[in-house]
Amino acid sequence: MFKKTFAFIFFACTVYQAISQVEEKVAPQYISTIQFSGTTSQSQLPIIRLGERLQLSFDALNGEEEDYYYVISHHNFDWTPSDLSKGEYLNGFDEVRIETYENSLNTLQIFSHYTLTIPNRETRRITKSGNYLISIYNDDNDLIFSRKFMVMETIAGVNVEIKRSRDLKYIEEKQVVNFTVNSPTLLLINPKQNVKTLVLQNSNLKTAISNLKPQYTIGTELIYRYDKESAFWGGNEFLSFDNKDVRSASYGVRKVELSDIYENYIFTNVSRKNRPYTYNPDFNGNFIVRNIDAQNPNIEAEYVRLHFNLQYFEDIGDKEIHVYGNFNNWTIDGTTYLEYDSTSDTYRNSRIFKQGYYDYKYVLVDRDGSIDEGAIGGNFWQTENQYTVLVYYRDLGGRYDRIIGMGTGSSTNITNN
Repeated sequence: MFKKTFAFIFFACTVYQAISQVEEKVAPQYISTIQFSGTTSQSQLPIIRLGERLQLSFDALNGEEEDYYYVISHHNFDWTPSDLSKGEYLNGFDEVRIETYENSLNTLQIFSHYTLTIPNRETRRITKSGNYLISIYNDDNDLIFSRKFMVMETIAGVNVEIKRSRDLKYIEEKQVVNFTVNSPTLLLINPKQNVKTLVLQNSNLKTAISNLKPQYTIGTELIYRYDKESAFWGGNEFLSFDNKDVRSASYGVRKVELSDIYENYIFTNVSRKNRPYTYNPDFNGNFIVRNIDAQNPNIEAEYVRLHFNLQYFEDIGDKEIHVYGNFNNWTIDGTTYLEYDSTSDTYRNSRIFKQGYYDYKYVLVDRDGSIDEGAIGGNFWQTENQYTVLVYYRDLGGRYDRIIGMGTGSSTNITNN
């Protein structure tokens, strides 16, 4: 269990969070392949119903078989801590060691694979809907990483439609999310103040549109038919590779070498911004671990050093090019940076991935951290994207924001306004 000093540290963290929004802690490099999903969702941002299962797994590449502990905290719509005490949203308790782990088998890179499933013997049930953060600590009370997830009730129906932009300037590049919220059993009092919404593209919280107000009401139905306010850049279909057979060149991989671990070289990619849109089915930025030669990919899949190569001739000034996807929860850091190589006149990156199928794209990142997803890949209204709308509601006198409904829509069914 935690050392006694943890109580003070956790209290200090709580005081700090009370005056600011909570941010996800990025995992250190020795923590890899974090997979976080619900009962039916394969996304890295689980959205589950009350009572459904939640599963988190990750690999520790340091070979130390450390003990890790988890803490679950409840948050408001804006990711500030809610007023609920632990006992009000959790049946059971947390601050418990993750007991299930296995060591790698027959792999060049040694690692320990940890798995946490909720509900479990200690954390029996999450009892309130809303925003949650799960934080993973080591035995020295150091925060290793954290991930957000949502728990919802099924009270309101949410109908989602994807439209082309009405703005002729962006009609070829943007997709607009229109939706309605219908709650026949729950009276939504003062919806412009008490109802909040979150619109996600491909389960990416970093590009979400939040807190749209209903434009008008028809009976029990709230109508959201914005254009500019609910518009997303269409982007392009993700690039991908599949190295489930690590010993031979396969989909997206042109060459294989063996050093301390396997080395896979991706085919050279080029800018697609000024090229015609081409339909290419993708996984909307996600990934799946797999090894065709293994019975248990969780511990038998190899870690492979992937070499990315991008041919891009435009001047980027003081901006940076990064490889981007849900393989690391849409994080931009040193491991995703592409460095210019004057010999080949290309941008290059080497990064370790666990064997499997991965989606990725190249993005341009400004010094202030803003990301331009279309600068290299382009933006097209035809691109297939998955959209999710979450509806939050706080009762009069309520102490937390409930999630009362969810709706989804795909741009494969996009229509003109």
